[in-house]
Amino acid sequence: MTDNSIYTNPLITRYASKEMQHAFSDDKRFKLWRKLWIALAESEMELGLNVTQEQVDELKQYADEIDYDLATKFEREVRHDVMAHVKAYGAYAQKAMPIIHLGATSCFVNCNAEAIMLDEALDIVLKKLVNVMDKLKRFALQYKDVPTLGFTHLQPAQLTTVGKRATLWLQDLEMDYVNLMHAKETIKLRGVKGTTGTQASFMELFNGDEEKVKELQKRVVAKMGYDKVYGVTGQTYPRKLDYNILCVLSQIAQSAYKFSNDIRILQNMKEIEEPFEKNQIGSSAMAYKRNPMRSERIGALARYVISLPMNSALTASTQWFERTLDDSANRRIVNAQAFLSVDAILNIYMNVAENLVVYEKVIAKHIRAELPFMATENIMMECVKAGGNRQELHEQIRVLSMEAGKNVKVEGGENNLIDLIKKDEMFRPVWDHIDDILDAKKFIGRAPSQTVEFIAEEIDPILSKHADLLGEKGDVRV
Repeated sequence: MTDNSIYTNPLITRYASKEMQHAFSDDKRFKLWRKLWIALAESEMELGLNVTQEQVDELKQYADEIDYDLATKFEREVRHDVMAHVKAYGAYAQKAMPIIHLGATSCFVNCNAEAIMLDEALDIVLKKLVNVMDKLKRFALQYKDVPTLGFTHLQPAQLTTVGKRATLWLQDLEMDYVNLMHAKETIKLRGVKGTTGTQASFMELFNGDEEKVKELQKRVVAKMGYDKVYGVTGQTYPRKLDYNILCVLSQIAQSAYKFSNDIRILQNMKEIEEPFEKNQIGSSAMAYKRNPMRSERIGALARYVISLPMNSALTASTQWFERTLDDSANRRIVNAQAFLSVDAILNIYMNVAENLVVYEKVIAKHIRAELPFMATENIMMECVKAGGNRQELHEQIRVLSMEAGKNVKVEGGENNLIDLIKKDEMFRPVWDHIDDILDAKKFIGRAPSQTVEFIAEEIDPILSKHADLLGEKGDVRV
């Protein structure tokens, strides 16, 4: 039963998926600890230490039986979480108790487990990232030929297409994908290093045999499914690893934030809307409103994620010599919450990208309001071809444009520049084909083919590589 008298983390109760919540759960962490203890004991046995097969088998037998109440009781007594779990494990695996954690320091389980957790959490992010990319790809191709106003400085500029604009969102995510894959490729385990990273305790256990100590690390890491290990460490893995990974998450948040802001502006313009459910309420006071709550939530969570790498940078830069413990409480919060937030962001991003509503007639209306100004150069050139004077035509276009601008801005009317041109004898040569000159598709350049080429050359190879991950649906929990 929920205790509503205490604070609960909204990332857990409202936003992040169960999948990502499990990735940073106690079960995940402490089962990894036990897997590491088993790998250590088994490798020590294989290399000739006084560890028996019976003890290793007993560790495996009780690997998943974690008595959390007992561990909590021990931690209150010893004020040390690792030793509390050693004791709780040994209470069940009693024959193995003497050799659990043999030669290791707390960071043997802490750092190796956390590196694995970060790696596997990145797998969840990767899956959702490529699904967002897949949904944006489909949207981009569907609307690659639909002209829309392009904006610079949030002012109407040349035309683009709805699909081409979506490739800008896609390209941001492609850059994030590259950085995410690099982060995964460079993840290493801390390995079996001892208290200050010198492996002194293991040198003692193996009577100074360096080759056996090196082999021990190799075997333990391999049993955990890895082949990369930091060549040197202090007590912990380098805290710059956290910073590097949070930078990747920040970049994903930046991309999502940019997308969400674009959608919010487009929704204000009534050109494109995020999904709005049948019974959804936009405002408690104004029943007619369709607030872009999904995009706003993306922005809210993204802003938080973008702020987190600085925290990790401070942690990495204040590690004294071989380590200090002022990182521990901080990292328990920051790393998990960064991933939980990005998970929520990508869930919403998937939902929005898959269900965008495009109002093509509104888009066309906005084009008609601005295109006459954009088409003046084309109109002028057509008249010059028919024998007109370029300088005189330019001056007359300027005069008529000012008049049309006044009609729009001062009088609140429609852009009547084309009507003015149709009444001016100087422009008679284009009267019969001015509508053809104003065809919006003549102003979009290579936008459609750029969209197709970009997706074929840069996005499809990524999606093909991860085809087994596609098919996810975005979930907006509340």
